[in-house]
Amino acid sequence: MKPQLPSAVLNLLQPVGDQLADLGRALLTPVDGRAPLMSGARRAWVRWLPYLVAVSAVATLLPVGTVVLADSYGVPGGVAGALALMQSGPLLLAITRPLQAWWVITGGTVLGAVLTVDSPESAGAWPWPVTTLLCYVFLMPALALRERGRTLVAVWLVTLAASIVAADLHQPRAGETAAIAVTVSGAVLLLGWSVRGRGEAQRLLAEQEQISEAERERSTLLEERARIARELHDVVAHHMSVITVQADSAPYRIGGLPPEAVEEFGTIAAAARSSLSEMRRLLGVLRSDGAAPDRAPQPGLAQLGQLVETVGQAGVRAELTVTPEVAALGELPSAVALSAYRIVQEALANVVRHAPGARAEVRLTAVGRTLRVTVENSPGGRPAVEGGEGTGHGLVGMRERVRLLSGRLETGGTPAGGFLVTAELPVTTLGESPR
Repeated sequence: MKPQLPSAVLNLLQPVGDQLADLGRALLTPVDGRAPLMSGARRAWVRWLPYLVAVSAVATLLPVGTVVLADSYGVPGGVAGALALMQSGPLLLAITRPLQAWWVITGGTVLGAVLTVDSPESAGAWPWPVTTLLCYVFLMPALALRERGRTLVAVWLVTLAASIVAADLHQPRAGETAAIAVTVSGAVLLLGWSVRGRGEAQRLLAEQEQISEAERERSTLLEERARIARELHDVVAHHMSVITVQADSAPYRIGGLPPEAVEEFGTIAAAARSSLSEMRRLLGVLRSDGAAPDRAPQPGLAQLGQLVETVGQAGVRAELTVTPEVAALGELPSAVALSAYRIVQEALANVVRHAPGARAEVRLTAVGRTLRVTVENSPGGRPAVEGGEGTGHGLVGMRERVRLLSGRLETGGTPAGGFLVTAELPVTTLGESPR
């Protein structure tokens, strides 16, 4: 028969267990409301990868750090275990709260340096024992992938300042390890920040592609509704107008009509006018999207610089050139400016998708009253990204925009192995499109 704990002991342990459970849930919840690292990945094993790496690191560095501090540096066993836990345990916290984990590990590093300052030189590196340095370096990717750039700079500066102070206290012993800590932590922070910036740039490009695709679908829908409205206006409304005029004028054109016939013609004319009123309301619905007009500003030539910068963060070195002739055109119609922006956006998105690592040049010139948009890229420096075949509607969307403006579009490969997109958008015959 298994021994059972007294109910009084269970009553005392129950609140403790609840508190530990609440603490665990709190530690797994990001402090700033953002999801844990890799939580947005599509594959389940990628989402669990940070937890696996953190658990493996703690399971390895905690016992090894305890042994190193106790045997090599002469720290008492219990203190060595607590210090090793303080230096390695926060790696589990780094998945959701990397900055808070950095504060704990930094405090543990400083405390360890104070406790081992009198250890012999034969003990090893100071103030960065190997296990302490590994814990600190393992934390850097989590910081780089989550925190802002100014925070990363502040973390590195604190590391640099602490290493300088340590080297000043024990130059022969701390100089080399301090240099390693500063160099490695800075390199990992810079690499992680670069990877994060590229990922964010690719996400923004994907969002812009989705917006462009939605606009194309909406434009197609509105064109079809406008065509139906034109047919209703040209055919049905015309005949209804004729019926109204004939019914109103019949008593005057035809003499000797009985009162019943005159009343009947008046009823027909009234019904026709009512139908025309309903037709006008229906045409108003078909010629709009049935909602309040969209007053959000549309992108134009002024936003091309930001677009090129975003593409640069995604790994495509793009340059924008706008010749003085473009400014001489004056304020462009909104349809021309929006089409030029969307054509450049789609062309650069194709470069990112099909020729990553390429160099792209965006050039805007003017010939007379025609705006010429040219996007040329060199061959890609890396294989195309997975799923880079796209939807197949990019060039089709460009041709539709150019055709609506009575312009001209040329696309094709270059002798150097790149790709060239040239669009000519007339300005002379265009006015502001109705909102």
